Amino acid sequence: MAPWSGLWAGLAGGDAYRGTPVIVKMENPNWSISEVDGGEDFLPGPGGRRRRGKNAKQITWVLLLKAHRAAGCLAWLASAAVTLGCAARRRVAAGRTDSDANQGECEGEEEEAAHAVRRSRFYAFIKACLLMSVFLLAVEVAAHSNGRGALAVFAASFYASWVRVRAAYLAPPLQLLADACVVLFLVQSADRLVQSLGCFYILLKRIKPKPISPALPDAEDPDAGYYPMVLVQIPMCNEKEVYQQSIATVCNLDWPRSSLLVQVLDDSDDPTTQALIKEEVEKWRQNGARIVYRHRVLREGYKAGNLKSAMTCSYVKDYEYVAIFDADFQPYPDFLKRTVPHFKDNEDLGLVQARWSFVNKDENLLTRLQNINLCFHFEVEQQVNGVFINFFGFNGTAGVWRIKALEDSGGWMERTTVEDMDIAVRAHLKGWKFVFLNDVECQCELPESYEAYRKQQHRWHSGPMQLFRLCLLDIIQCKIAFWKKANLIFLFFLLRKLILPFYSFTLFCIILPMTMFVPEAELPNWVVCYIPALMSFLNIVPAPKSFPFIIPYLLFENTMSVTKFNAMISGLFQLGSAYEWVVTKKSGRSSEGDLTASAPKGLKQLKAGSMPVIDAVIKEKSNPKEKPKKYNRIYKKELALSLLLLTAAARSLLSKQGIHFYFLLFQGISFLLVGLDLIGEDIK
Repeated sequence: MAPWSGLWAGLAGGDAYRGTPVIVKMENPNWSISEVDGGEDFLPGPGGRRRRGKNAKQITWVLLLKAHRAAGCLAWLASAAVTLGCAARRRVAAGRTDSDANQGECEGEEEEAAHAVRRSRFYAFIKACLLMSVFLLAVEVAAHSNGRGALAVFAASFYASWVRVRAAYLAPPLQLLADACVVLFLVQSADRLVQSLGCFYILLKRIKPKPISPALPDAEDPDAGYYPMVLVQIPMCNEKEVYQQSIATVCNLDWPRSSLLVQVLDDSDDPTTQALIKEEVEKWRQNGARIVYRHRVLREGYKAGNLKSAMTCSYVKDYEYVAIFDADFQPYPDFLKRTVPHFKDNEDLGLVQARWSFVNKDENLLTRLQNINLCFHFEVEQQVNGVFINFFGFNGTAGVWRIKALEDSGGWMERTTVEDMDIAVRAHLKGWKFVFLNDVECQCELPESYEAYRKQQHRWHSGPMQLFRLCLLDIIQCKIAFWKKANLIFLFFLLRKLILPFYSFTLFCIILPMTMFVPEAELPNWVVCYIPALMSFLNIVPAPKSFPFIIPYLLFENTMSVTKFNAMISGLFQLGSAYEWVVTKKSGRSSEGDLTASAPKGLKQLKAGSMPVIDAVIKEKSNPKEKPKKYNRIYKKELALSLLLLTAAARSLLSKQGIHFYFLLFQGISFLLVGLDLIGEDIK
């Protein structure tokens, strides 16, 4: 037998060893061998030394080891496939789809019917693309089968005609659309790269917003520092899971009681929830907190109407600043001490925004992927815009406004579902400046179910298009600098709110699979693989612990482009779904323990007994039978797109397009998982 001279056979030359005793252990403890001995394979070498020759038993056991590991991997894949099949069977057996989830959100039979028609148009377009792809795949398979008979002759003739038609009439417009989307993709990628470089520059130069006049307290009298009158507002609506911890953390803010007033703005329509919140407010009032409870009978204007109504109170004129916290947000005790001093001697400053952090970011795959997105949003987008142009979109919570800036900008308006972005744009047009504090965090929750996240993203992407239609003329006519107008129109609205969801859905969910059936129009590998991989890498850098999820993140972002594109179209053309406002469901995971565990090191704690401790036990007074039932649902658009992408993957396999095949395969699987609601909370 010829001597083995592979990569691991040793050094070349006469003195090289040809084999060594090895110890091979199988993963199964019942399969083990302690030593493979060379035995009589020791051969005399030059100089009388003995060298060990190749041992066939060694190769055999190594191959067995690899086979055992391969069998374990196949067993894991089989188990995963069985689990996926069982989950899919449960979803199908339940028969609950996303259309069932949307029932009851529209008021009136006529409005609900019109809403269903508008929603079905997008789904009908996706189904048409799917049916066409299945038909074309069948034609391709028949043409490649090389069969005999009249049917085979007809298939060959039809395929030849199809090739001529697609080359002459379908490929040119498809290629033109693909090139246009690629250009938009490159422009948006360049914007993302510039923002990332700006963030790197901020970190390199250690740029950090600092108060013009630091408000240092008197050593002899700690209460003699800069403590202006601050109004704290907590808008909420049926927030039974989180109202206690939210009210408690706000009442524990380290700020003189005489200079702080808390408004609990309750829009709940459930009498039991109203009673619970009112009782909690009364408990804190009896313990010395300055807190008031306000409830609106009619919930007009949603959150914007709630805030607008609260600002009409007569006592608001006595306050200089207003801090806003949504119901699931819990600021640290020193929040006001780290934000309000930035307003001192800075009369042009209208807003100080803090970043969010999340107590449930590791709850499931969905929350992990959301954490990547939002870390990039705060670390890069908000910080870079705040440092270089003093403007960014208000996040609606965890921020402090100068009340004068709110009044000068026209106050809260109910004309869109993104009232926070609306007031920020109007304040920017009036010349007010914003500051973003990346080192000041406020704890909150992420949606744990795909249904809640989907509705949240629909509102976040339809609202900006509503606002763009309403304020475009105001932007053009205002007297701010030209570059600020260009930034608002082309970067803030068009590029990041309109172009991004448009090309993400069109390029990767429609054009790419269609180019598999019309190969005369093509997308290069760097568009399909390399540039998206680079953009995903840049997105994930602010959350370095999430690097193992870089591929799921890339696939999930393309999957969410369906919802974002649909929302963008609804807002741009003022469709009925653009005005939907669904409160994001909370789980109430934030607690005093979460705040203590994740608090910054060295944080000054309040004196014992200065305020009541947070009650960790929520009193359950509502009737369990009245709770709405929650279900995992099947999302039809995502399932249809998964079949479209998998069909295109099968077509790319016929033409041996490696990168395109793998991308379409994994993207189709990600759509399948999302369509079966297997990415978020699993509701038994």
